[in-house]
Amino acid sequence: MPFSMTPSTDTASWNADDFRFMARALRLAEKGLYTTDPNPRVGCVLVHGNQVVGEGWHQRAGGPHAEIVALRNAGERAKGATAYVTLEPCSHHGRTPPCAGRLIEAGVARVVAAMQDPNPRVAGKGLERLRQAGIEVSRGLLEKEAERLNPGFIKRMRSGLPFVRSKLAMSLDGRTALASGESKWITGEAARCDVHRLRARSSAIVTGIGTVRADDPFLTARLAEATDLEQPARVIVDSRLQAPACARVFRQPGRVLVITTEADAGARQSLTDAGVEILEVEADATGRPAVSAVVRALGRLEFNEVLFEAGATLNGALLAAGVVDEWHVYIAPCILGDQARGLFHLPGLTEMADRPELAISDVRRVGKDMRLILRPSA
Repeated sequence: MPFSMTPSTDTASWNADDFRFMARALRLAEKGLYTTDPNPRVGCVLVHGNQVVGEGWHQRAGGPHAEIVALRNAGERAKGATAYVTLEPCSHHGRTPPCAGRLIEAGVARVVAAMQDPNPRVAGKGLERLRQAGIEVSRGLLEKEAERLNPGFIKRMRSGLPFVRSKLAMSLDGRTALASGESKWITGEAARCDVHRLRARSSAIVTGIGTVRADDPFLTARLAEATDLEQPARVIVDSRLQAPACARVFRQPGRVLVITTEADAGARQSLTDAGVEILEVEADATGRPAVSAVVRALGRLEFNEVLFEAGATLNGALLAAGVVDEWHVYIAPCILGDQARGLFHLPGLTEMADRPELAISDVRRVGKDMRLILRPSA
């Protein structure tokens, strides 16, 4: 990833070595991209006399934090060292003891944190505990890069909501499938691999009942480079519990949820017998689960990053509700014609002045296709 050289906050003046070691800690944190959920991705590098004496990253919830791995690696060499950590060391007892205390016990002389922990249980308390112990502390080195590693954790800690992405694949004329519903495959293999990386880093993959009935998808992440990947939860938005218990989405390993507004006893029993969790939320004006309520429910379940892969109806509701943080749109150089299916169902849109607008944040070629990343227009 590219690294900016502009310090953001706190009292320190950093040198080239500080940037180099924090960049190394960020690369370590990236190793947990697919495995740490619901915890953040964190890396730590311990340096003594300009030499790395220990390093580590958080690999899995319930496992040792990055600082603990680095301290174990360093042993006695941690005394007097500088700890470069991508997130403020925790100061509270969770599944594991507080990292700030362990750094103090190890005798580190200096701690450089890329960013403050957005968790209200920490939020500066870890850094303050280190200061009170006489350790030199600074914060803000490569902060934006650290934030980009954990958009979902940060947003959920600050708002209770997950970071929401929506993936769409379309032809050059903006169509997602033929009129018959046939859609495999609009995009090429490279774009589909890119989507699997998006899935793998997500806490949950969400689709609507229409997609389940039409395509019978697996909704799993399949990555050759991620052998220890835990499958994201699979979530079906299904207002009347119409999903057949034999659907392939229910027969894959991992957690499966159905979000509904009507939990008919017979349909509920059929799905719960298949190991499916049923969650009821409020309905919108059409009787379907309100997408804002769906997103709030996913936040309460501690899902950090949520990926929607849906049809025009659910995509239209997401767009109208303004709950998507990023749209990932893959454009294939093919034409499907004006009888094919479109991206968004927006029945209330009648005037150009009311059209939703998005801002392009990234454009790149992925194999034979193009990928746009768009965000809500400011």
